[in-house]
Amino acid sequence: MSEKWILAPVFILAFMTFAVALWLLKCRIVAVKQGLNPSYFVFNGGTKIPAFLQQAEQHYVNLFEMPILFYVGCLVAYNSHTVTMLGVLLAWAYVLSRMMHTYIHLTNNKLRMRRNAFMASYIVLFAFWIWLVMGIF
Repeated sequence: MSEKWILAPVFILAFMTFAVALWLLKCRIVAVKQGLNPSYFVFNGGTKIPAFLQQAEQHYVNLFEMPILFYVGCLVAYNSHTVTMLGVLLAWAYVLSRMMHTYIHLTNNKLRMRRNAFMASYIVLFAFWIWLVMGIF
């Protein structure tokens, strides 16, 4: 198996992040059309924002928290030549669980479902890092 396959889930998660950024832009435009004072975006506060906008903003920030460990881990695996089928499968499992989390958070936002998707991604990412450390040492 080629080591480059560890990068495919990285690209998918990156493109999902770009898609969420576009969704956030759309939400901001809708909020302004609904009467949100555009100065909110200059000062990043000062007024109450619609729930759908807060939800989109929060999720966009989420994509720069735990996923950073995923990006770093995949690059470390690639550069240290420790990529195996298990690592690639764990990487895909992580991305799929993050996609599920994104879908839930940006649609029905049911807390129990969202928590379960997050915990699945957390457990998979933790397993990925155990696999990575064991592969290096």
